[in-house]
Amino acid sequence: MIKKINKWFNEIIELLQNILVFSVIIGLLFNDFFGVLNTISNLINNIGEMGLAGLISLALIVLIYRR
Repeated sequence: MIKKINKWFNEIIELLQNILVFSVIIGLLFNDFFGVLNTISNLINNIGEMGLAGLISLALIVLIYRR
């Protein structure tokens, strides 16, 4: 049961990653139609403004993502 749920979550995460990549490509080709590039740049700016706390939170996100 747990293996099925884990597999289901992994498939959903993979689908969301593909949607994100697709929306970034569409944003680059069609002048940021969905506003994804603006949202990503705002996220990067907010992490930069937070300094060390932003760097630590970014490192945690990368560690969690690599699992």
